[in-house]
Amino acid sequence: MSDPRQCARVVRDEFGWPPAPGDTGSRLYLNLLKKILTNVIYEDPPVPSEWNHGRAYDRVDRVAGLDWPSRAHTMVGMRRLDNVQTCIERVLRDEVPGDLIETGVWRGGTTIFMRAVLAAWEVRDRVVWVADSFQGMPEPKPGSHREDARLGTHTFNDFIGVPLDTVKRNFTAYGLLDEQVRFLPGWFSDTLPAAPMERLAVLRLDADLYESTMDALTHLYPKLSPGGFVIIDDYFLKVCRDAVYDFRRRHGIDDEIRDIDGYGAFWRRGP
Repeated sequence: MSDPRQCARVVRDEFGWPPAPGDTGSRLYLNLLKKILTNVIYEDPPVPSEWNHGRAYDRVDRVAGLDWPSRAHTMVGMRRLDNVQTCIERVLRDEVPGDLIETGVWRGGTTIFMRAVLAAWEVRDRVVWVADSFQGMPEPKPGSHREDARLGTHTFNDFIGVPLDTVKRNFTAYGLLDEQVRFLPGWFSDTLPAAPMERLAVLRLDADLYESTMDALTHLYPKLSPGGFVIIDDYFLKVCRDAVYDFRRRHGIDDEIRDIDGYGAFWRRGP
């Protein structure tokens, strides 16, 4: 590679270097925000669950996203927030067109972070879409995927279901509720087929269930720009992984699936 301009471009694209003016402050802001959203600073205790019976804060569990925080605004952990940042910054550097969306937002922490990345990069022409029922998981209906019925996630709706007003209030607390944040309240099967965005650059799914994951992929993946990212938070769950495999096989998708932290996974859409 003899052209120094080409060499500089590769270094910038691959490593994000040299930093843009103000970049150090932006990264300090985003790194601090990740700590606040996961609450590794004030160390709130977890809510005991079937897979984590701990009652005291455990930093390893929190950083890895393995507990249900009692007060933190996200449960995805630090590595998965790092992944969100990496994917958004890559599509911004590569000028991949489209908005950002998360389907299944709980207290809104990950979408708050998405909006923060856009703010740090001073991006004003992209929207963060916040899609959730805001009442928890749907009860299985006759004909539902058998694994969805077996999981019984709806029985945790007192904790999982976070009202829309609460999520909006959380955005406001960070100073990030504005015209670049839009909400899609309702069951995915009702809201996603007519979702009004034209293109997406980052599609993040935190849907837990086979049918919810399939609904999101079916209705939103066609809007994902080439070079955009699909992030599957619950890839470690067989029922969610099955939906991903079935969708990819049905549409002949062979882009490499990459691990995030042993629990989540992602891939980049090819040309």
